[in-house]
Amino acid sequence: MTAPLPDSVPTVIARLREIEGSGPRSDGVVCFARLYREVTEGVGAVLEQQSAAGARFLERLDVGFAGLFFSALDAYEQGAATVPSAWVPLFAYRSRRGVAPLQFALAGMNAHINRDLPVALVASCKELGLDIFGAAPDHAAFERVDVLLGQVEQRVKGFYLTGWAARVDRVLHRIHRLDDVIAMWDVSRARDAAWTNGRTLWGLRASPELAADFLTALDRMVGLGSRGLLLPADSLLQKVARMV
Repeated sequence: MTAPLPDSVPTVIARLREIEGSGPRSDGVVCFARLYREVTEGVGAVLEQQSAAGARFLERLDVGFAGLFFSALDAYEQGAATVPSAWVPLFAYRSRRGVAPLQFALAGMNAHINRDLPVALVASCKELGLDIFGAAPDHAAFERVDVLLGQVEQRVKGFYLTGWAARVDRVLHRIHRLDDVIAMWDVSRARDAAWTNGRTLWGLRASPELAADFLTALDRMVGLGSRGLLLPADSLLQKVARMV
């Protein structure tokens, strides 16, 4: 049964906590949900510092944005054919052995920011009667979340790449492979691209067929990136252990 879509930031957080508790900590979707929940909790704090207009835009964007992830996950679990290509690698490989938790978290961010965020931007502007080309205050609110995402991303990388968890990961996964994954991902650049792609989709509103073609191409390209992020990073030691 499909869960109802969230209608507020607290309900987004509650759904993410449910997903976190739905599987082991090594599960790929759980890894992403943990990161996403931390970001959303931060968004809740940012909302309190925004003007009324900025807070309205940011909350609508956050809730609609989260709904795209939840809808994709529900569709995949129900075997629907409507799952965006960008999300398929994370869902299909969520139990894949040899993939580090950091890879799962970043693959989820890749799908969500690069594919879903442009869609959520357009939907939010339509709903609130805004013109994305003239939404300077809302873009400022959007950019404040960039800072928040960067902080959370660094905390997550710190957890996965320092301390005892990192020492275990460095035994089980190739150091250079994890370094390659980190080099592939930059949240600030991804959100800059999402804003640009959102403006492109907005500009294509008069040509629905062309807009659909653009989104399909973007979706497939993002899915290809996620597949690259999820290439197994297991070491020779782990490969031997798996064969025993």
